[in-house]
Amino acid sequence: MRRRSLLTSSVLLVAWLSEAVAQEAQGVAALADTKVALDTLWTLLCAFLVMFMALGFAMLESGFCRAKNTVNILAKNLVVFAITAIAFLAVGWGLMFGDGTGFIGLKGVWFLSGPDNSPATGEAYRGVYGAIAWTGIPLAAKFLFQMVFAATAATIVSGAVAERIRFSAFLLFSTLMAGLLYPITGHWIWGGGWLQQRGMLDFAGSTVVHSVGGWAALAGALLLGPRLGKYTPEGRVQAIPGHSLTSATIGVFVLWFGWFGFNPGSTMAADWRLIGHIAATTNTAAAAATLSATATAWVLLGKPDFAMILNGAIAGLVAITAPCAFVSLGSAFFIGLGAGILVVLAVLFFDRIRVDDPVGAISVHLVCGAYGTLCVGLFAEPAVNPAVTTAGLFFGGGSTLFGVQLLGVVAVGAFTFLSSLVGWSLIKGLVGLRVPPEEELEGLDRGEHGNLAYPDFALVTTGREVTVPRPAPPVAAPVAATAQPAAAARGPQPSSRRPPLRPEAPRSPAGFQHRPFTLVVHGVDKRALKAVWEQLCYDYPAKTPKAFNELYPHVVTVGEQTFTFRQGDPLLYREAVERLLRDYGLETAQVEVTA
Repeated sequence: MRRRSLLTSSVLLVAWLSEAVAQEAQGVAALADTKVALDTLWTLLCAFLVMFMALGFAMLESGFCRAKNTVNILAKNLVVFAITAIAFLAVGWGLMFGDGTGFIGLKGVWFLSGPDNSPATGEAYRGVYGAIAWTGIPLAAKFLFQMVFAATAATIVSGAVAERIRFSAFLLFSTLMAGLLYPITGHWIWGGGWLQQRGMLDFAGSTVVHSVGGWAALAGALLLGPRLGKYTPEGRVQAIPGHSLTSATIGVFVLWFGWFGFNPGSTMAADWRLIGHIAATTNTAAAAATLSATATAWVLLGKPDFAMILNGAIAGLVAITAPCAFVSLGSAFFIGLGAGILVVLAVLFFDRIRVDDPVGAISVHLVCGAYGTLCVGLFAEPAVNPAVTTAGLFFGGGSTLFGVQLLGVVAVGAFTFLSSLVGWSLIKGLVGLRVPPEEELEGLDRGEHGNLAYPDFALVTTGREVTVPRPAPPVAAPVAATAQPAAAARGPQPSSRRPPLRPEAPRSPAGFQHRPFTLVVHGVDKRALKAVWEQLCYDYPAKTPKAFNELYPHVVTVGEQTFTFRQGDPLLYREAVERLLRDYGLETAQVEVTA
């Protein structure tokens, strides 16, 4: 009896222990599932924040540019996101994260088609995307997060080529950027490539995202050339103000907010030890850069230029993107201070060497992206993040890490710039890069899209049309519509005969000389007027008269028979335009001024 009782007790004990072990295993599995769920949720929320930054770039770029190009800029920023989503899905992801050589990924290239057992990590991972198997989230979540980063790199290019690039050319280059150029250099640093093997650190993409976008933008800006009127014939820089600093400010606030997804989200896990620290270093650098850019602009320009302040904030965010997880809060402060100073100097430098960048994208993303990457080699501390195996130069680690960072900056810059030059050149031969001069002056909204961002908006000074009086000119017979286009086809040339004008043109009151105004041309055929104006634009500045060179930089928009100027003496400009048109064969031209 006692034996039976003992046997029963043993069986019950074994059953109880088995159930306890099973329950414990289920608990462990449940905890693992909970961690995967939390990590996935965190990564996706941050991806959504980074996607929201596309609105910030659109607002910033459109605000820094003229109203007549707003639709074009908004369209570029929207469509480039769609292009990147498809191009990175189709081929970019595999080239960047697929197993392959130190130069490029070769496996699982097309449409995430490679084998993958995510969210398994480490030795448990079985698949062809081993370079990103360190994060325990599903493959689709990994892709979405990395795709919005690729879209950011492609978007950066838009600002530097704004206000003169063909829409089709930009879309073609965006496809090349998202599908090939960005993934190749991304593979080098984040995809297990040769720079990652050498120990290069770029936590969230100062080089992978921002410098790559900046180098591609520089190549495009050089091939496009400056906007019409940006530089005088003597080489002086002519400011071309944007139409809305309000929009630009909203854009900067959106970007600053979105960066809390960009940098902390790059943990791709709800890592409580890092995400708070990264958010704090990100904010500190941005704030410090805003203040140092303000002070630098105040000293160099005599006033705290607000556009410089806005770019200073973005410069600090770009610079801290690489070192945000590797440096202390104090180091982040000094990194931000340097970025704010550097971006102001860079904007002035590129203006001086005649690289026209309407929004300062090259200065912000290329220059400050490279600077931030190098700062990892100066300020990195193993105490902040165990992933740092070698301290930066300022913390006793010697020049080893700095040397690797410098190699990465140079290698990525050289490859991206040269390959972008080739890409832009091929596109130029295929569809052309730049819109015609008359379309650039009229605005890309109408010429490229047939839309206007502000159809009810007009340049006015008093809320009503004002006509500046002038003596009534003699009525002349209109120029024959058939003869004028024939002359235009030969290319209008200045006439040796100068019809007499008034001996001395009256001057406008001083108050009228700092307001926008419009000149309206009467008495000539529209096609002939267009031909003359196109000829003057193509000849500018080397072959055009001095009078044209003086007034041309102030032209804002050109209509069929209208020329709108941002400022100047309306009466003197009327006389100058009338004389130019008559010199070029439009002898019956009569010009009126409206404001």
